[in-house]
Amino acid sequence: MSDYSSTLNVAAPETLNLLLSRRSGSAKAMKGPGPDAAQLRRILAAGVRVPDHGKLAPWRFIIFEGEGRARMGDVLAECISQERDSSPERIEQERARFLRAPVVIGVVSRVREQIPIPVWEQQMSAGAACMTMVIAAHAMGFVANWITEWCAYHPKVLERLGLKPTERIAGFIYIGHPVEPLEDRPRPPVESITTRF
Repeated sequence: MSDYSSTLNVAAPETLNLLLSRRSGSAKAMKGPGPDAAQLRRILAAGVRVPDHGKLAPWRFIIFEGEGRARMGDVLAECISQERDSSPERIEQERARFLRAPVVIGVVSRVREQIPIPVWEQQMSAGAACMTMVIAAHAMGFVANWITEWCAYHPKVLERLGLKPTERIAGFIYIGHPVEPLEDRPRPPVESITTRF
């Protein structure tokens, strides 16, 4: 057996245990510290190692940390304040939205059309980047939450973030530490969602 195979056999249980222990933590219940610069770079580096048919890199990342989170809150508050039914409480809630976690990664799905690679595959690659970064954060001892919420779909927010017409938000990945110990949720029994052909 090669050294590589031996390494895989030894690492497999630890890797599987990591995957089987992963769970989301609410963005509303996170605290610092978040990943430092080196840890964040490793999380992003993991995100670009996902399947990518055609080597298109059909995703890009926007980092919200430090004052950037407050600036994003200002954008959200401004957009909500223009809505007919906005209230002062809602505006302040949106101003604080990106302050819930010490670091937020916006994952932008950017597709190319009129090429042989289906748009759906490009979009799934962006989703894979989101999930891989969530797992990487978990492996480093952080908790992460992959969500979108209204701001991922609001045209004015997307414009302020500099998204092009061919780009969409695949998700915002909130990363921090849980305020309270996480409780697992029920998962579907594998047998109930699996068939054999």
